[in-house]
Amino acid sequence: MLLSTLTLTAALLAQPGAPGGAPFERLDPAEAAKRESKFLANVRQVTDIGKTGEGYFSPDMKSIIYQSIRGKNPFYQIYTRDMKTGKETLVSTGHGRTTCAYYHPSSKKIIYASSHLDPNRDEEVDKELKRLAELRRNPRRRSYSWAFDPFMDIFEANLDGSGLKQLTKAAGYDAEGSYSPDGKQVVYCSFVSGSGDIYIMDADGGNKRQLTDSPGYDGGPFFSPDGKWVVFRGEVRRRKYLQVFIIPADAKPGSGQEIQLTDNNDVNWGPYWHPDGKHIIWSTSKHGHYNYELYLMNIETRKKQRVTYTFGADVLPVFSPDGKKLMWTSKRGKNRDGEVTSQLWIADWVYRGD
Repeated sequence: MLLSTLTLTAALLAQPGAPGGAPFERLDPAEAAKRESKFLANVRQVTDIGKTGEGYFSPDMKSIIYQSIRGKNPFYQIYTRDMKTGKETLVSTGHGRTTCAYYHPSSKKIIYASSHLDPNRDEEVDKELKRLAELRRNPRRRSYSWAFDPFMDIFEANLDGSGLKQLTKAAGYDAEGSYSPDGKQVVYCSFVSGSGDIYIMDADGGNKRQLTDSPGYDGGPFFSPDGKWVVFRGEVRRRKYLQVFIIPADAKPGSGQEIQLTDNNDVNWGPYWHPDGKHIIWSTSKHGHYNYELYLMNIETRKKQRVTYTFGADVLPVFSPDGKKLMWTSKRGKNRDGEVTSQLWIADWVYRGD
């Protein structure tokens, strides 16, 4: 089975510095922590197993949900973690690819995307294991790629993974979903029209409608805290170089109501709203494709500020519902096997600026 992929080419990733030939910035850890202290305090690593990332808080902030690769399975599966006890629970099926889990505002349901219904899912595992073995033999060929698996669909489940219900069934990739603040809708990325666009559907999977209509990929959408806007990442001008946009949640496809918030020659992705509805946080390759860093923007003034300075990719940032904590995926540490892998980190959000 052939899969579409979003790939940062090996040539780009092999650059010794940031885009444009600038050298990597590798600050002394103490200096990096000092600069981050304007925004972050009590920075700590939450997970330490395998390769883990893209975490989201439960509405009551007592648990988080995330994806993790561990054991013999080469694909992400979805887990929850009790933040008090540290207990983890596998909530996906254990088969196929999974991604983009999210809590319902009621704290009674979750959604996530999965390809476990792929009739060739075991063959896909074998292919991935062979690909990873080849990358270990030829590490210089390594590049980041994300498979837009055509068997990926969005599913609803109870908090323990039971009661699985399929919400999307059309041919093509459907994933990257998140709930509206009132829990009545889901915004997500779909390839049902041939290229990745943003769609909105009712929380039960009904009344699907297209929100964006552009030649390139649009994905990673989230509703604003008031439910009136959607932030997302999209391709413009150059394939594989993503920019951050917002669009009214009631916009018609092709209406031209998108507002572009970033405009550069970098990869900008993983945008997420602060609960105040005035700020977004996202990650950018501005400082190198092995050194993504987090930036904060006031969407009213367009003021941008760098948040992270520690060497190693910092990506996929999310605020807690009360805005007092930031969680993100980072390679600033190691897992329990001593490997430098993506893991979840949390810090107190102490910025009290504009």
